[in-house]
Order: sequence, then C-alpha cells, then structure tokens
Amino acid sequence: MLFGWVLLAAVVAGLGFIRLAPSDPLDWNTQPEFTEDKEFRGGVFRVVRTGPDGLERFHRIASTAPRTSVLAGGPADGMATYITRTQLLGFPDYTTAAQDGDLLKVYARLRFGRSDLGANRERINGWLAAMETAPQSVSNGE
Repeated sequence: MLFGWVLLAAVVAGLGFIRLAPSDPLDWNTQPEFTEDKEFRGGVFRVVRTGPDGLERFHRIASTAPRTSVLAGGPADGMATYITRTQLLGFPDYTTAAQDGDLLKVYARLRFGRSDLGANRERINGWLAAMETAPQSVSNGE
C-alpha cells in the first residue's frame, strides 16, 4: 500500500514539474541554421516563401491558437517563440518563427520525451495552411 502512495506521489510530482517548469526565452527563442524543410523525431522545420509580412500573418494565427501563448519576441523583433501545451497533460511544445527576407522559417519541437507522434508537424502545417487562406495585410501605397 505504501508503495502505491509513493508511486502516485512521484507521478503527480513529475506531471507538476512538466506543467510548471519555467521556460527561459534565452533557451527557446532560437533557431537552427536550416535552409530547407526538415522533419525529425519530435519536431519539424519549415521554410516558406511568404513575402516580407509572413511573420506578421503567422503571429496572428499562432498567438490566437488554442492552448498557445507567446514566450518571446514578435513581428517587430523579426522572430517570435510560442508555447503550445497538450490538452490533457499540458506538455509544452515550442515553435519559433523568424522572418528572413521573403522567407518565413518555422521551427517546432518538443521539450519532454522523444517523440511528439507528429503533433508539431500537424500543427505547423495547419498554421501555414491557415496563413494561405487568411487575408493579407493591405498597405496603402498612395
């Protein structure tokens, strides 16, 4: 019986750590130097030609997505990092998007575990697809 209580306490403590672990922007608001799409266990990197307002459009979609919050940056900074948590246990996934000329570079990865079962790929592909259907900002050239 005591073993059961100790095991339960360990599980609760582990889940509490996952849910409450601090996210340092200096650790997560970064990107690797990829120049093309790449998929890896636990994440994805996408390079998309969006024009110079890609990060602005991406930010509008990502910052309003369910269970997602901005960790650092924004369109004015040229790079932004978002935390999206799983619905049931609150596992954090990190997405960093950076504007590089006409290219938008998006890097999504998990923090805990070895595999995200394709969740980052699915989410990023969905956000990029939503960008294609979202209205673009209109600049007044007069």
